[in-house]
Amino acid sequence: MTAKLTQAAIESWARLIRAQQLLIERVESDLTEAELPPLAWYDVLLEINREDSGRLRQFEIGDKVLLSKYNVSRLLDRLESEGLVERQRCEHDRRGANVIITKSGKALLKKMWVVYERGIEHYFSRHLSKQEIEQLAVLTARLIENPD
Repeated sequence: MTAKLTQAAIESWARLIRAQQLLIERVESDLTEAELPPLAWYDVLLEINREDSGRLRQFEIGDKVLLSKYNVSRLLDRLESEGLVERQRCEHDRRGANVIITKSGKALLKKMWVVYERGIEHYFSRHLSKQEIEQLAVLTARLIENPD
């Protein structure tokens, strides 16, 4: 089945991608200016912290943050060397490891959120009405949930 793309569809696609890139670049810049680590660190720490147990398997982190397995492994090495996470051998699968957020990791997450939250407000939500934000949430959820 072949669908003809309209000019509006092409422009919307390009603008969606560009908006995402610009927003991330701006938040990354704010984090750098605040002498904080990159947004990828926040994303990994957040996903681990969201779990009631405060732990995730390494492959689960890769699934949640959409980084390649190679990048997740390298990033986890860095987070571990900074004392933000710990790896513990998984009891059920000796080949795998659980990644656990530390107190330092939780503290950094809170510190980064202050900058991230300000960026979301400044670069994104203040430019849209509540209704537009809700509509955008519905539209992007549809794109995420129905990739085929």
